[in-house]
Amino acid sequence: MIGLFKVKEGSKNANGSSASGKKQSAGELRLHKDIAELDLPAYCLISFPDEKYDLMNFEVTIKPDEGYYMGGAFVFTFRVSPAYPHAPPKVTCKTKVYHPNIDFEGNVCLNILHEDWKPVLNVNTVIYGLVHLFTEPNHEDPLNCMAAKVLRYNPKQFETNVKTAMSGGYVGGTSFFPGCM
Repeated sequence: MIGLFKVKEGSKNANGSSASGKKQSAGELRLHKDIAELDLPAYCLISFPDEKYDLMNFEVTIKPDEGYYMGGAFVFTFRVSPAYPHAPPKVTCKTKVYHPNIDFEGNVCLNILHEDWKPVLNVNTVIYGLVHLFTEPNHEDPLNCMAAKVLRYNPKQFETNVKTAMSGGYVGGTSFFPGCM
């Protein structure tokens, strides 16, 4: 799997406390369960860049296998608070992307990360929501209004703009960095 059992063993001792001696919050316990039950498609990868096995902070890489963004790789950081699942994870996109629902600072417009979050939702649901943004970008609720306008009125130009951005070119005066493809 993802070496989760090693992570769990390294971060918790016999009495349920973390390796630092601190008792785990309900959010940490729920997140352990959610990560253990992840059912990700092959084009999604989860990684824990913190060498101390901090499950509350991780990255997810999405490599869409269809749609405008096929062939790209997009990295999202997840910051999960101890109030999880009563509070949604904070998700930002590390990859600069031309997308109507992701701005150039990495903010993500996904309703389940904000007003539609419910404690029954989990990390798996969020990841599938992010995947959906790449297969079906939404021009009706944009963070990048210019990209949304192009998608709405000229889908062929939008496709060209996405490919240009993913290859490190300029779109509308904004430069993108190579490495997405």
